[in-house]
Amino acid sequence: MTAARPLLALALPSSSFLAFALAVCLVIAGAFIRYDFSPLLKFIWHCFLRPCTSENQKATLEKFYKGQAHVYDRTRSLLLRGRNTMLSLSAAHLKILRETSPNKRLVWIDIGGGTGYNIELMDSYFPVSSFDTIYLIDLCDSLLDIARRRFAEKGWNNIIILCQDASEFTLPEWSALDIDAKGSVGFATLSYSLSMIPTYCAVLDRINHVLSPDYGLLGVVDFYTSGKQTSPYDKSIGGLRKECGWLSRWFWQIWFDFDHVSLAPDRRNYLEYRFGTVKSFNGRNSFFLPFVVQIPYYIWLGRPRRPEPITAIIGRGIKGITNIHSSFNYNVKKSWRLPYYEQPIHKQFRTFMYSFTWEDPYQDVQCLHLSSSDTMLVITSAGDNALHYAISAKPKQIHCVDMNPCQGHLLELKLAACQSLTHADFFSMFGDGQRHDFRDILDNKLSPYLSSDAYQFWRMNCDIFSSFYTSGYSGIALKLARLVFLISGISKDVEALCNCATLQEQISIWNRKIKPTLLNPVVVGLLQSRLFCWNALGVPISQRRMITEEGAFYDYILHTFEPVVSKYLLKNDCYFYLLTLLGHYTYESCPLYLTPMGFESLKHQNGEILDAFKLHTDSIINVLRGMDEGSLTKVVIMDHLDWFLPGGGEAEEEIKELHRTVISGGYVLWRSASKMPWYNEIFRKSGFKVIEIAVREGFTAIDRVNIRYRSCWRATRP
Repeated sequence: MTAARPLLALALPSSSFLAFALAVCLVIAGAFIRYDFSPLLKFIWHCFLRPCTSENQKATLEKFYKGQAHVYDRTRSLLLRGRNTMLSLSAAHLKILRETSPNKRLVWIDIGGGTGYNIELMDSYFPVSSFDTIYLIDLCDSLLDIARRRFAEKGWNNIIILCQDASEFTLPEWSALDIDAKGSVGFATLSYSLSMIPTYCAVLDRINHVLSPDYGLLGVVDFYTSGKQTSPYDKSIGGLRKECGWLSRWFWQIWFDFDHVSLAPDRRNYLEYRFGTVKSFNGRNSFFLPFVVQIPYYIWLGRPRRPEPITAIIGRGIKGITNIHSSFNYNVKKSWRLPYYEQPIHKQFRTFMYSFTWEDPYQDVQCLHLSSSDTMLVITSAGDNALHYAISAKPKQIHCVDMNPCQGHLLELKLAACQSLTHADFFSMFGDGQRHDFRDILDNKLSPYLSSDAYQFWRMNCDIFSSFYTSGYSGIALKLARLVFLISGISKDVEALCNCATLQEQISIWNRKIKPTLLNPVVVGLLQSRLFCWNALGVPISQRRMITEEGAFYDYILHTFEPVVSKYLLKNDCYFYLLTLLGHYTYESCPLYLTPMGFESLKHQNGEILDAFKLHTDSIINVLRGMDEGSLTKVVIMDHLDWFLPGGGEAEEEIKELHRTVISGGYVLWRSASKMPWYNEIFRKSGFKVIEIAVREGFTAIDRVNIRYRSCWRATRP
């Protein structure tokens, strides 16, 4: 018997284990007492366990929602993502649309609005009192009872609740006020209701009939699924990250089908066919298990579609017919971005290469003799220099060209910010490089001025403005510089260098502290590596070869920095290096567009100067091919031709097109990492007259940047 006791002791729980189990049970019980889990349990019962079938749609909805109507809003806050964003975007766009029709009646129909939660949310973005009448249309009486109590508590008396079939809704004012139904509605919303309406085509047709073609706006947020590959039709509309994998596509369609919610692509496809897309955003809701369970949802804004194909006069000498479904045709405000469809090459660019521009625009303006009669073609880059040209000379047209869509997104954002923000807000974004409320500014102020593609990019990359200038590929260089300064213990010396009041003081700090660190063998070795040159500095292999063939890399770096530090005061006369050292600009040292004067020039007369900008997402050669002969007066191609290899034929073809499109007496300006670029001779053979602007010799700076380039040239077409 005694021998069996240890076995019995192993078989029975110890007293300490029982005490622990009891404590756990008490904690769980306390949680249920302290926190009311009944809404969640009702949600689970009615959505996943209770059978829900009836003879018609109205009875099905009533059976499904009656037992959970009073807890509906509490249990949907995490599941139904995107409602706030859809409403804030809609409010921002409505304000712009109303500028053209301020005296028109503003009627909002919220279809499938249920408890009226959306209307209460909208009040914080666009006051309910601003609408003449709001109609809440739903088939479920249980949910509408909640809405009635909600509106009574708020004291809103301009809201009318209608228990009607969405495909056949009729507004009382049409007969009472003798109003023609066609075009009488200014705003319509479908918040997680389109996927639940069996007769969705009839509903969308009905909305299209009553929505004003002039100032009408439709906002939709809902779950969705789509094919694995984006169709040409999808590309014409625009939509990043729309594709769903096969598992996500089939799982969510089957899962939601149990609750009579259809996630098949046909609903969204018909929506985007019936209306013109203004904004589109594809998101993933991962509230349950982040990175594992992700429910696809989309936010979409649209307007009544134009009946005929649109012939767009893109700029002087350029004409094109754009797809009628393209979101570029339905911007509510100025359209700087020219239509483009996503190509395989665009997917190579995950973000922008340059968050700031490395060429000295003051030298450009001086060499090009810019005037208000000029039509320019420039490389987009970060857009800093293009904005400088606009302020300095107000050219008639500025064609900004870049194959990387993200560089176009960046310049679009700057143009939109010029148009819609104060200088203080503008400087905090692009001067300080920090704006922790960027998401709110994007939705509420900037979005109406952005193309759908640009909005989607910035919506997915809101965190960039926690430290803007250390983002993008060029941000790698700034991050590395900070790390080197930290390890070397010279961070305070770097700040002192950027605050020197005299050149003598600046040169002293440079020679004693900064120069030994930047020119040590480890840093020089990193700077000349192929990987760092391309990923951090944007220097391609062909240009790197130019640098190394004409001298040692150490001498190149020394001859880059030393002349600048010796000639230009970083504190107020050389913002390029101040940015790279500090990670931000200052009011004393910044590009012209960030100064109060420059900003006000861009904003003057409702941004009239900004109308000159046309943003191309394509190669330079393709843009030139689409232009008429003699349509350009000034062209700035930076170091673009350094990227080509001798004998490849690309440079010859591009220079030939430049000769065709540049007017007689027009200029082409470029810089090179070589003192004598090999393609200069091609310009001469093509009929240009080439002159030297500056060539770097020893410790002589060719401009205030002096990096990557040993020479600057100008070609004149006779």
